[in-house]
Amino acid sequence: MLSATARPLIEATVPVLLANGEAITRHFYGRMFGAHPELKNLFNLGNQATGDQAQALAGAMYAFAAHMDKPALIGPVLDRIAHKHVSLGITPAQYSIVGRHLLAAIGEVLGSAITADIAAAWDEVYWLMATELVAREARLYHERDWQAGQDWPHLEVVARETASTDTVAITLKPASSAPLPAFVPGQYLSVAIPVPEAGLTQVRQYSLSDAPGDDAWRITVKRVAAGDSTPAGVVSNRLHDAIRVGDTLRVGPPAGDFQLRDGDHPVILISAGVGITPMVAMLRHLARTRPERPVIFAYATQDDHRYPHRQEVEASLAALDDGRYHLWLETPATDDARALAGRMDLGLLKGLPDDGDFYLCGPLPFMQAQRRWLIDAGIPRERIHYEVFGPDLFGELQ
Repeated sequence: MLSATARPLIEATVPVLLANGEAITRHFYGRMFGAHPELKNLFNLGNQATGDQAQALAGAMYAFAAHMDKPALIGPVLDRIAHKHVSLGITPAQYSIVGRHLLAAIGEVLGSAITADIAAAWDEVYWLMATELVAREARLYHERDWQAGQDWPHLEVVARETASTDTVAITLKPASSAPLPAFVPGQYLSVAIPVPEAGLTQVRQYSLSDAPGDDAWRITVKRVAAGDSTPAGVVSNRLHDAIRVGDTLRVGPPAGDFQLRDGDHPVILISAGVGITPMVAMLRHLARTRPERPVIFAYATQDDHRYPHRQEVEASLAALDDGRYHLWLETPATDDARALAGRMDLGLLKGLPDDGDFYLCGPLPFMQAQRRWLIDAGIPRERIHYEVFGPDLFGELQ
């Protein structure tokens, strides 16, 4: 609980820090990496270059300050951050490093505007948030029988197949007989790849794209080309170009709060592009274990050549007692009777269940559009679940 003396100072200065958030966090990263260059291995160089990481850190801390007394609102945000930290192997000791440099950066950027009392109030906020996160992360580590900061195992690539024109599916198994930690369909896996030209290791998260239970993990990776303002995918392109059967990959524990819920509620899986990957895991799991559960599968992509795991999807849907299939291809083949032309239009889905669990994954604008449509259609917000990789700019607190 924030102290009575700190609360008015925080309320008065949140707008100032929000207005200067990107400048503060950019300065913070430069300061921290200068003192602890080894921490660069934990951060996405691409998100650093675009400023997305700075924006996300600023947003998380200021959102916590503004909403810390609303656990129903802030709890899901903290859970998402905790899962991401566990996937990276963040340790409690690293919170001290981050806190020291972040609070120093606030003072150095804003200068005399940050009095000793204001600095103390923001230090209090930071440690309240850090304590919450450390506790949540300790529970997640315990559930996985995993230690914060432990060495990640090397798993062997036992299969590699083209899933679509721009995606490759990589199946991993332990080199020893040690069992893999369990995961819930929808969760992701961290993969660490050396980047010699940068003198770093880079870690990326990829959704597990097959059902659990086979003592193997599969990820499906899209090749990421450079955009006008974004760099090419450092890790994903290496997985495409350099990794073959028999190689090993260093991986972290499964994580992620985007998870298939238990129960009898209908399941509505809505995705676009490579966002289909966690949906494949959910769908295959349901077909194997709960074929009686009603499922609606809605997917959109450019064309059939960019549709990963299509045969698996359609076979799993056929195995369900009540499976509905809706497919949009921007450029459908003339003989593809299943596909609608163009982009996804949920208005064409009749009879959406009010008591269903809705899952969204795909490009951020796609998810925002579908989420708005569902809310406008009367679907309760708490029944809409989504996955965002990288800094979370979804605006869930707005």
